[in-house]
Amino acid sequence: MALVEGCKHELEITIPAEAMAEESSKVELTVQQKAHLKGFRPGKAPISVIRKNFAAEIRQEVLENLIPKFIDQECEKENLRVVSRPEIKDVHFHDDGGVHFKTLFEVAADFELQEVRGLEVGYSEPEATDEDVEKRLNDIRESRAELVNVDPRPAQDGDHCLVSLESIAGLDGKPVKQDELNIEIGSENTMAPFSEALRGAMPGDEREAEVSYPEDYAAENLAGKTVRFRITLKTIRLKELPELNDEFAQDVGDFTTLEELRDEIRKAIFREREFMAQTGAKNALIEKLVDLHDFPVPDSYVDQQLQTNLENQLRTLAAQGADVQKLTEGIDWNKYRESQGERARRDVRGSLVLGKIADRESIYPTQDEVDAEVQRLARQQREPVAAVRMKLEKDGSLNRIANRIRTEKVLNFLFEHAVKVAQAPEAEGSQGVEEQAD
Repeated sequence: MALVEGCKHELEITIPAEAMAEESSKVELTVQQKAHLKGFRPGKAPISVIRKNFAAEIRQEVLENLIPKFIDQECEKENLRVVSRPEIKDVHFHDDGGVHFKTLFEVAADFELQEVRGLEVGYSEPEATDEDVEKRLNDIRESRAELVNVDPRPAQDGDHCLVSLESIAGLDGKPVKQDELNIEIGSENTMAPFSEALRGAMPGDEREAEVSYPEDYAAENLAGKTVRFRITLKTIRLKELPELNDEFAQDVGDFTTLEELRDEIRKAIFREREFMAQTGAKNALIEKLVDLHDFPVPDSYVDQQLQTNLENQLRTLAAQGADVQKLTEGIDWNKYRESQGERARRDVRGSLVLGKIADRESIYPTQDEVDAEVQRLARQQREPVAAVRMKLEKDGSLNRIANRIRTEKVLNFLFEHAVKVAQAPEAEGSQGVEEQAD
């Protein structure tokens, strides 16, 4: 055996003449039963005739049967765990009937697990202030506001104008036309030319606005273009916010008083921030583990990780409305591997280290934990639990669920045994919370 590079191993193997002869006899009998030769009934042609007419096919099948068997035997002797498809080369047939060949493959590298308890990581216990609660409460209030018509008067900042809009210049193709569009004058989400055109307008007035769209504008037909629009103001409306009282809390969810709603919002903000803070700390712990364990990673594992990462990215883009087929056609795999290969290699190394920690600390998913996840998916998909379980078993997802639970438990173990070092709190993310309050 010769170690070639990293996880790549090469073996030189000889299949004895006796083994070749024995296997050849078996294959010849199989071929004899199936052979259709002129002058012989099926299955009755002499073995000598079979050997003469099917020599190449027999030898190929013998090699296909014996080579994997002898590779497995040698790897078992050497205590090698093969993780890639063996490459066969330099096949040589000896005069005595034996066969010699070389095989190249990758193996999973063994490594010594370092001490993983007591790793230092940045983490500060999150908090939810009164200001945070009131901001979130006002966001919920805004989402439940109603637009109420006002008596005719000149439009001003803060008004919600119901307009009809049509492009009259700047577009080569089909014009843009919308009969009922809401524009809030002066809003940060409203392009300035629209606000300028509508200020002072009365219902029934017709105005024009010239809008220059950035190159990266979401609507492709408008991106990078300067378009002139005709705008007709139909109705002026004002946003009417519901009063913050116990009745509002009852409308939002299963709450009796406004204070109960505030308490739940505070808890929701804390849960969100705790999850984000712990997730950041756990990711940092994985990076520390990777830095602590420097061992070779099989290229086949890296390629699998790259493929998984790419599929996840494409799924995310598809959910955002991107044309995945067009994106896939434009992917240069070699460039992708070159740019993302090191990240994928670290991901694989981290996964292998986490697996070894799970083995050493006897961390495994329980059947109840897997069942709970299956039941959650069944509720989400509105299908019977038994049907969802059968589908997950068939496509291998059940094992992935178990592995994910195990990984989460290992990360919890690492976090619990880490030394937390205070760090500055991060700003609140954009995650909505009305769903938690409902």
